[in-house]
Amino acid sequence: MEFIKAKTILSKVKYGNEWYGIDYNMNLYKGCSHGCIYCDSRSNCYHIDNFDIVRGKENALLILEKELAKNRKKGIIGIGSMSDTYNPKELKYEQTRGALKLISKYGFGVSIDTKSDLILRDIDLLKEINDKNDVIVKFTITTPNDELAKIIESNVCVSSKRFEAIKTLTSSGIFTGIMLNPVLPFITDNENDIKKLVRLAYVSGAKFIHTYMGMTLRENQRDYYFDKLDKHFIGLKQKYIKYYGESYNCTSLNYKKLYKVFTDECDKYGILYQMNDIIAAYKKEKKNNEQMTLF
Repeated sequence: MEFIKAKTILSKVKYGNEWYGIDYNMNLYKGCSHGCIYCDSRSNCYHIDNFDIVRGKENALLILEKELAKNRKKGIIGIGSMSDTYNPKELKYEQTRGALKLISKYGFGVSIDTKSDLILRDIDLLKEINDKNDVIVKFTITTPNDELAKIIESNVCVSSKRFEAIKTLTSSGIFTGIMLNPVLPFITDNENDIKKLVRLAYVSGAKFIHTYMGMTLRENQRDYYFDKLDKHFIGLKQKYIKYYGESYNCTSLNYKKLYKVFTDECDKYGILYQMNDIIAAYKKEKKNNEQMTLF
């Protein structure tokens, strides 16, 4: 694996902690090999050349330990927002596992985004961190259908494996749920699949599902996505051009109906879907304050 130089690993979030309650962001790798046809991280604004090649960050753990040691606020560290931290290179190099050991050592919490069941390797560390601070794991699942997942997310474990991983994590006491993002217009935005996904989430013990019922498209990301549509979904590119043009936000044309179906199903199964509710449910400090108020 190629390693690139890095001055920092940890960065304070600039938008407040409204997004899953995180206080810091961290990406241990640059690029991603999952092959998702829709990935926003391909966009030019992120300046990632050769996005499909995973590169590590030189001396990442040494830099991270220095940054953790000097930060007094033991907040939540978000991992995997730009590239999945559980890529195949992680099996050999264990940068993520090393980072989790440091996060536990210094008493921080963690919020992990992933599509990979490799995270199950680190249940021991997630439980260790959870004893000291807050832990939330978010699996991206865009479709309940494995065959479709093989097309739109070709180099990562299929959806059924992710549901199994959710079940294992929740059984171990880790607050785990689903990011139903993106929802691909004309591909995954149908009522039956939404219902099936929510039901499978419930069976797997998922605590939450969050979605915005659409996707984003910009610059070269759009070109890449359209090339894949021409290969796997002939004729769909023209529909995107017709209905969305150059729009960045491509919300499902059936947004209102589908979101109502989605929320009704979540309510039926007792699954959280509002961001504030999700944050309140996994944050120990908020739960402890609520208990003190009751007493």
